Amino acid sequence: MKKYDPSNTIKQWAEEDRPREKLLNNGRKHLSLTELFAILLGTGSKSETAVDLAKKILGSNKGNLHEISRLSLQDLMKFKGVGKAKAVKIIAALELASRKNSWEALQRKNIMCSRDVYDMMKSTLNDRNYEQFWTILLNRANKVIRKIYISEGGLSGTVADPRKIFKKALENHAASIILCHNHPSGNVKPSDSDIRLTKKLVNAGKVMDIDVLDHVIVAENSYFSFADENIL
Repeated sequence: MKKYDPSNTIKQWAEEDRPREKLLNNGRKHLSLTELFAILLGTGSKSETAVDLAKKILGSNKGNLHEISRLSLQDLMKFKGVGKAKAVKIIAALELASRKNSWEALQRKNIMCSRDVYDMMKSTLNDRNYEQFWTILLNRANKVIRKIYISEGGLSGTVADPRKIFKKALENHAASIILCHNHPSGNVKPSDSDIRLTKKLVNAGKVMDIDVLDHVIVAENSYFSFADENIL
């Protein structure tokens, strides 16, 4: 085992090389991804600095924050120097980033096409290991009222209750809705159950005078739109 070297701690570094001091003196934009992650960790282990530990965690996923955000508490704690408290902090920080991106998407222009839906929902759905079903509620000008989580399923499917979906639409005075769920497998092709559910919800919407404008399936780097494919 590598012996602990006190000269290897961040406190022994020149001030301009310490991540926290660097942020205070130069601003956050001047820090690398590794340095920002090291600040989040706070400390390393007996054999490595927080920067070394940050490099190890980021390197295990090629610096892909999306992949890191999919790691569980147990996955993170497999890294030497990451206990429960640090793992929770990492998960919370990445979830905050995801919600920030989602909030920013909600502030954008009206929903005009399927790409707008994908841009709004990708940060919410891309890092999920299970299928989640959401609805986006719109007013008559296609302005987003809010997006609502409906349900979560397993690795290969989820169940969406039409009663819950339209109850939320009525409560929020929505004129129309857009359905959205993810495929963790990365394959955006709709399943037979996806198609059946979509048709069922479209028909229910007609009865209640609430249009179902689209159903968008989100994967990591792509999406599928029922409206674009004319299969609503």
